[in-house]
Amino acid sequence: MKKIMTIFSVMLLIISLSACSPDFNGSRTGNDNQLIMEYTAFNTTDSQDLVVEAGDTIHVEIVIEDGHLSYKIQKNDDEPIAESESIFFSEEFDVEVKESGTYTVTVTGEKAKGSVKFVVENAE
Repeated sequence: MKKIMTIFSVMLLIISLSACSPDFNGSRTGNDNQLIMEYTAFNTTDSQDLVVEAGDTIHVEIVIEDGHLSYKIQKNDDEPIAESESIFFSEEFDVEVKESGTYTVTVTGEKAKGSVKFVVENAE
């Protein structure tokens, strides 16, 4: 009887652990000029500070293969210069920055699979 209970307990533990999905499974690169992430699982929030000069643009590429993604680009507690919630489609666009400073890019995934790129492009 003990042997059966032990086997049952081990099987239950294995099933429980395999049902858990990771918060993040992928790669991430971030510095003062970029945030680049590719992932097969993204169920959390991540952020990166970008140092941007007035007149620069932040080039954004979002690829959604599955799930939803929300993002926000914001300087301190100012009004966000770009923001979208629960998007489920891919998009690419540029955000022109009018005021120099450090902008925080915040990305939140909900069962998301795909990639994001936020890259500072200097005005020339």
